Amino acid sequence: MNVLIAAPLTETSLHAAVEELARRDADLARIVERIGPPPLWARAPGFSTLVLLILEQQVSLASARAAFNRLEAALGAVTPTNVLSLSDAALRNIGFSRQKTGYVRTLATTIQSGAFDPDHLTDLDDDGVRRALTAIKGIGPWTAEIYLLMALRRPDAWPVGDLALAAAAQQVKGLPQRPTPADLTTLAEEWRPWRAVAARLLWHHYLAR
Repeated sequence: MNVLIAAPLTETSLHAAVEELARRDADLARIVERIGPPPLWARAPGFSTLVLLILEQQVSLASARAAFNRLEAALGAVTPTNVLSLSDAALRNIGFSRQKTGYVRTLATTIQSGAFDPDHLTDLDDDGVRRALTAIKGIGPWTAEIYLLMALRRPDAWPVGDLALAAAAQQVKGLPQRPTPADLTTLAEEWRPWRAVAARLLWHHYLAR
């Protein structure tokens, strides 16, 4: 059976999708009218981006980036071999919690053993990517979805566990309370197959407040 893999977003397809969503949804259209289309935020696919995403779990993006920058300064290149060369104490001094130290070691070991190759994720459809990533301890649905959206630039990823996304959706849609992940899932049905573009629009609104 052939698996349909959505083409990664480009500047051209992003802008076309923004126009389509603006035609469908007046609230999203108002974002575009006020601040224009969102940028094509992207990250390089691979191990280093997964490490950064693990650092970003449940902390501010700024503190995660600071820890990642210290890791880069210590290693030069953030590779599985280089990360495994550091002691737990060194990783803790860089800014990894005990739990995240374990997660990053597991990820690096899994790649080194050949059990997981992040380069092969481009050959999988969205659900296949989710399954491959969440099979690794320390990578949950949020991390997998952000990787799909930012690193693979898939157009229909939808990170329902993202707090900024929920806050933006509440504001843009005028909801009485912050939507739950289940609420966000329902809300985004009308935005398929461009839910990742809707997420980018909502983040664009959130950052421009």
